[in-house]
Amino acid sequence: MTDKLAVFDFDSTLMDGETLEFFAKEIGIEQKVKAITDRAMRGELDFFESLTERVSFFKGLPVAKVDEICKNLPLMNGAKEVVSGLKQKDYKVVCFSGGFRNATKMFAEILGLDGEFANILHSKDGLLTGQVGGEMMFNNSKGQMLQRLQKLLNVSKENTIAVGDGANDLSMFEYAGKRVGFCAKPIVNENADIIIKDKDLSLILDYIE
Repeated sequence: MTDKLAVFDFDSTLMDGETLEFFAKEIGIEQKVKAITDRAMRGELDFFESLTERVSFFKGLPVAKVDEICKNLPLMNGAKEVVSGLKQKDYKVVCFSGGFRNATKMFAEILGLDGEFANILHSKDGLLTGQVGGEMMFNNSKGQMLQRLQKLLNVSKENTIAVGDGANDLSMFEYAGKRVGFCAKPIVNENADIIIKDKDLSLILDYIE
């Protein structure tokens, strides 16, 4: 049996929305955060700079509130179906997120993912400090992690699927045989060989043997 790997972005891919925008709604700065997110996802801003700037706005937000928001994030339509469908076809299914483990850890359990890699919101005394660290901080982080996983699992480029919507997902595409732009920004669709425009992840299964 050939080892196969499917890697999904989290925000606006497995989850219907942007985690930081749900946080922003809580403190009334949604438009401010959304404007930065949109520019980063279009590839107009450096991902690291945009991430650290947005996270800084949430200094003082209680971790308990963060976890409560994460628990209630909406799954993307078709998320459960695509994960179970790929697993039936012997894929390992993993999430790479420029977002946060507060969310991805919970969703990995809900969806039955084989792994999740995301950033960590730093906190002290139960409150966010406005700082962030982790494996997914840079424009090229997802591509580097994909290469490491492929080596670890002995999976070829041809047997790898990458699914994403924003510019920080492009580094994965370089190492994937199937590159799926899901309700994606133009810069992503230009580099995708499968383009899904409807908000239904299960449509990906139509392209997988």
